[in-house]
Amino acid sequence: MLKGLGNLATLLKQAQEMQGRMNEAQENLAAVTVEGSSGGGMVTVTANGQQKVLSVSIEDSVLADREMLEDLLPSAINQSLDKARQAAATEIRRVTGDVDVPGLNDALEKLGLGRPA
Repeated sequence: MLKGLGNLATLLKQAQEMQGRMNEAQENLAAVTVEGSSGGGMVTVTANGQQKVLSVSIEDSVLADREMLEDLLPSAINQSLDKARQAAATEIRRVTGDVDVPGLNDALEKLGLGRPA
C-alpha cells in the first residue's frame, strides 16, 4: 500500500516540474515574434507566440482603397496568428519532450498542429 503512495508522490513531483516548464514556455512565447503579410507586403502584422497582435503596418498606397485594405488586413492577421500557433506548438513540444501528456497530441491535432513529418 505504501508503494502506491510513493508512486503518487513521484507523479505529483513530475506534475509540478511540468507546470514549471509550461510556465517557462509561456514566458518564452511572449518573447517570440512572428509576421504575417498580404498584398506583397503592403500590410504586415506582427504577433507574439501568445497569439497577441503587437503591431500593424500598412503602406500609404493601401489607405486610399478601403475595400482592398479590408481584404488584406484579415489575411495578414490570420497568417501571423497561424505562425504564432505553430510557434506555441513547437515550444510545448520542446518543454514536454518525450513525456506522453494525455490528450496533448489530440489537442494539437485539433488546432492543425500535428507533429511535423
